[in-house]
Amino acid sequence: MTGRTVVVVGGSRGLGLGVAVAARDAGAHVTVVARDLSPLGDLDGDEGDATDEAFAEKVLAGRNPDLLVLTAGAVPPMAPLSGHTWETFSAHWHADVRIAFAWLRAALRVPLAPGSRVIVFGSAAELRGSPLSGGYAGAKATVRLITGYAAAEATGITMTTVLPVITPGTTVGETAIRGYAEKSGSTPEAFRAALPAAPTPESVGAAVVRLALEPAGSLAGAYVVDGTGLQPR
Repeated sequence: MTGRTVVVVGGSRGLGLGVAVAARDAGAHVTVVARDLSPLGDLDGDEGDATDEAFAEKVLAGRNPDLLVLTAGAVPPMAPLSGHTWETFSAHWHADVRIAFAWLRAALRVPLAPGSRVIVFGSAAELRGSPLSGGYAGAKATVRLITGYAAAEATGITMTTVLPVITPGTTVGETAIRGYAEKSGSTPEAFRAALPAAPTPESVGAAVVRLALEPAGSLAGAYVVDGTGLQPR
């Protein structure tokens, strides 16, 4: 990726940081967008609210990335349906969906240059549900849908969704592990050890970089990503 410019929205921790480091190590110039840039070390950053549409347009116009990666989102409030309020249930509509809307809209309006790529993080939870995380799975399904809408509207911009499975070592992943371990009468350690083909932030970052380098015409609309790599959906 030498010579390419990459913007990672939500790249200060977890899967986003894995993507940012992998892209930098592959030779790209990486800019991380986050509310708090203090964990970044030597990575470049733009500090701001990822749900702000004007901020999204300003960043994309200023950075003109060859690759835009959207990983930002809320941490799921874990509770059975009866334990949620509408505010906790809808948290991911106000965060994850709004962030995807803001940046996809900005990519179309600025617009990004022909030949650029956009990779948006959804979740494999949309494929089977996530009964303890309120509206999380439905919000992530909507993220994939609106990525498809934007892809159909875009001219010369390739847009793809990736759907990571539960990833230990991330805030979202560890929150899910603790919640579902308790529900099943297990321990987080046992639940984590039983996860099939669990990825890491580093392996997900490497998979996203490989995806970004694939010929545009060969890409599927979405990919599940686990410890074995990418599987088209």
